[in-house]
Amino acid sequence: MCLAVPGRVLEIEERDGTRVASVDFGGVVKEVCLEYLPDLQVGEYAIVHVGFALQRLDEESARQTLELFSELGMLQEEFGDPWEAAAGQEVGK
Repeated sequence: MCLAVPGRVLEIEERDGTRVASVDFGGVVKEVCLEYLPDLQVGEYAIVHVGFALQRLDEESARQTLELFSELGMLQEEFGDPWEAAAGQEVGK
């Protein structure tokens, strides 16, 4: 199953003309492409699917969703081997 997971932007950099962020998903930090949300800023939350930030999200909604995913054990499922394989690919290419 694929999930869109909320995460908080920790830092943003530009790499080869592409904005890339380090995003915290309840303690797991991954690189995320910001091409679909070019105005997203550090400290904001976004829904992320397969390494792309897709939609801005308010902090309370993000925290509630992460808490629910954690309670259901879905974060472990989402960040298992398939996520690692996708995260290992270069973002924005």
